[in-house]
Amino acid sequence: PTALQQSLLAVLLWPVLFTVSNPINAGEEQSTLSNCLSISEEKLLDRVIQHAELIYRVSEESCSLFEAMFIPVQLPTNQAGNACMTKGLPIPSSKSEIQQITDKWLLHSVLMLVQSWIKPLVHLQTTMVHYDDASDVLLNKIKWVLEKLISLEQGVVVLIKKMLNEAVTTTTVSELDLLPTDLQLDILESIMNDHNLLSCFKKDAHKMEILLKLLKCRRNDMYNCA
Repeated sequence: PTALQQSLLAVLLWPVLFTVSNPINAGEEQSTLSNCLSISEEKLLDRVIQHAELIYRVSEESCSLFEAMFIPVQLPTNQAGNACMTKGLPIPSSKSEIQQITDKWLLHSVLMLVQSWIKPLVHLQTTMVHYDDASDVLLNKIKWVLEKLISLEQGVVVLIKKMLNEAVTTTTVSELDLLPTDLQLDILESIMNDHNLLSCFKKDAHKMEILLKLLKCRRNDMYNCA
């Protein structure tokens, strides 16, 4: 890579590596993943839900900011989400389906959603550097969401280990994933693709939050969870 790419790689790689070494807080701010194993399932689930809530809120803010900066007209309501890449995942979508699945499948559904979005958000970071008008506020929000998503993944992995006694692996982000990509698409087409990606992520972030809150409700009151 060129000197410019190396500099950008260092900027992009630092928050990812920092987050991998500092997953969901299990007590102190600089906690490690092993520390999360020592706290109760209830407390860890609460912190995982807090992460999911924040991720959804900032994804909403990011999508609105992106639209204000790059989308000059109001899009049709069905424009976003038609081609969401997670559409084919075996994850329940209707309320009746969600209510029928087991706690185990709830957790694995959340993990599937989280893991399916890590590399697309890494890619989004690399494409955003091509937009001259992208504000630091928007770039920082997207970077923050990626950091928290990696942390959320690790928290869900620990929950699966604690609740189900299953071992699962986390997503690996390589240096190649973090290198800037050449912008081959027309700039307008690229903007629309990125907007669709953000809109789809916002939708899935909300679903992560809903599934985790349903899991918490079931553990507190099995018969009255809507």
